[in-house]
Amino acid sequence: MPLSIVTALVRNLITVPAAVLRSRVAKDAEVLALRHENAVLRRQIARVRYEPADRI
Repeated sequence: MPLSIVTALVRNLITVPAAVLRSRVAKDAEVLALRHENAVLRRQIARVRYEPADRI
């Protein structure tokens, strides 16, 4: 019984940093994908022409 508790504790201590690291990698990948999407969209649209009413 105590061995299974120790095993579960060690397993949890190993998986927590792995989950944090994965979330950082996933966040970085999402940021890169969004930057690329913004670059593509900027190339596709023309310059926005604002009317005087829009500026107010």
